[in-house]
Amino acid sequence: MHFKVPHKSTKFRAGQKLRDAITHARPMAKENNVTIDEEKWEGNTLHFAITLQGKQITGTLVIDDKDFIIDAKLPFLWRLFEGKIERTIAEQVKTMQ
Repeated sequence: MHFKVPHKSTKFRAGQKLRDAITHARPMAKENNVTIDEEKWEGNTLHFAITLQGKQITGTLVIDDKDFIIDAKLPFLWRLFEGKIERTIAEQVKTMQ
Protein backbone atom coordinates (compact mmCIF):
# COMPACT_ATOMS: atom_id res chain seq x y z
CA MET A 1 0.00 0.00 0.00
CA HIS A 2 1.43 3.38 -0.98
CA PHE A 3 -0.27 6.74 -0.52
CA LYS A 4 0.28 10.36 0.49
CA VAL A 5 -1.60 12.49 2.98
CA PRO A 6 -0.97 16.25 2.85
CA HIS A 7 -0.07 18.14 6.01
CA LYS A 8 -0.26 21.89 6.50
CA SER A 9 2.85 22.36 8.60
CA THR A 10 6.56 22.61 8.21
CA LYS A 11 8.37 19.30 8.00
CA PHE A 12 9.68 19.82 11.55
CA ARG A 13 6.27 20.70 13.02
CA ALA A 14 4.56 17.83 11.18
CA GLY A 15 7.10 15.47 12.76
CA GLN A 16 6.41 16.88 16.22
CA LYS A 17 2.66 16.49 15.74
CA LEU A 18 3.07 12.92 14.53
CA ARG A 19 5.29 11.96 17.46
CA ASP A 20 2.77 13.51 19.88
CA ALA A 21 -0.10 11.66 18.20
CA ILE A 22 1.77 8.35 18.51
CA THR A 23 2.47 9.01 22.19
CA HIS A 24 -1.20 9.74 22.88
CA ALA A 25 -2.33 6.68 20.89
CA ARG A 26 -0.19 4.18 22.83
CA PRO A 27 -2.61 3.60 25.74
CA MET A 28 -5.53 3.14 23.33
CA ALA A 29 -3.49 0.73 21.21
CA LYS A 30 -2.65 -1.35 24.26
CA GLU A 31 -6.33 -1.45 25.32
CA ASN A 32 -7.26 -2.72 21.83
CA ASN A 33 -4.57 -5.44 21.78
CA VAL A 34 -2.44 -3.63 19.22
CA THR A 35 1.25 -4.30 19.73
CA ILE A 36 3.85 -1.83 18.53
CA ASP A 37 6.70 -4.11 17.49
CA GLU A 38 8.95 -1.45 15.96
CA GLU A 39 9.09 2.34 16.03
CA LYS A 40 12.43 3.60 14.75
CA TRP A 41 13.08 7.10 13.50
CA GLU A 42 15.82 7.90 10.98
CA GLY A 43 15.58 11.62 10.35
CA ASN A 44 12.13 12.22 8.86
CA THR A 45 11.43 8.53 8.26
CA LEU A 46 9.52 6.34 10.70
CA HIS A 47 10.05 2.60 10.32
CA PHE A 48 7.17 0.79 11.97
CA ALA A 49 5.74 -2.63 12.65
CA ILE A 50 2.50 -3.27 14.50
CA THR A 51 0.52 -6.41 15.20
CA LEU A 52 -3.26 -6.17 15.06
CA GLN A 53 -5.62 -9.14 15.30
CA GLY A 54 -2.61 -11.44 15.11
CA LYS A 55 -1.47 -9.94 11.79
CA GLN A 56 1.61 -7.77 11.34
CA ILE A 57 1.73 -4.55 9.34
CA THR A 58 5.18 -3.19 8.50
CA GLY A 59 6.29 -0.12 6.62
CA THR A 60 7.62 3.39 6.58
CA LEU A 61 6.17 6.84 6.95
CA VAL A 62 8.22 9.65 5.43
CA ILE A 63 7.57 13.30 6.25
CA ASP A 64 8.39 15.63 3.37
CA ASP A 65 7.69 19.35 2.95
CA LYS A 66 4.01 18.87 2.09
CA ASP A 67 3.00 15.25 2.69
CA PHE A 68 3.17 12.20 4.88
CA ILE A 69 4.17 9.39 2.51
CA ILE A 70 3.11 5.97 3.74
CA ASP A 71 4.35 2.66 2.41
CA ALA A 72 3.00 -0.36 4.25
CA LYS A 73 2.83 -4.09 3.72
CA LEU A 74 -0.64 -5.31 4.62
CA PRO A 75 -1.71 -8.90 5.26
CA PHE A 76 -3.18 -10.40 2.09
CA LEU A 77 -6.89 -10.22 3.01
CA TRP A 78 -6.57 -6.72 4.43
CA ARG A 79 -5.59 -5.41 1.00
CA LEU A 80 -9.29 -5.46 0.18
CA PHE A 81 -9.69 -2.62 2.68
CA GLU A 82 -6.82 -0.40 1.50
CA GLY A 83 -9.15 2.45 0.54
CA LYS A 84 -10.84 2.48 3.93
CA ILE A 85 -7.50 2.31 5.71
CA GLU A 86 -6.19 5.25 3.66
CA ARG A 87 -9.32 7.32 4.41
CA THR A 88 -9.09 6.55 8.13
CA ILE A 89 -5.44 7.62 8.26
CA ALA A 90 -6.21 10.80 6.28
CA GLU A 91 -8.99 11.65 8.77
CA GLN A 92 -6.58 11.17 11.69
CA VAL A 93 -4.02 13.46 10.06
CA LYS A 94 -6.69 16.18 9.73
CA THR A 95 -7.29 16.04 13.49
CA MET A 96 -3.57 16.73 14.08
CA GLN A 97 -3.65 20.01 12.13
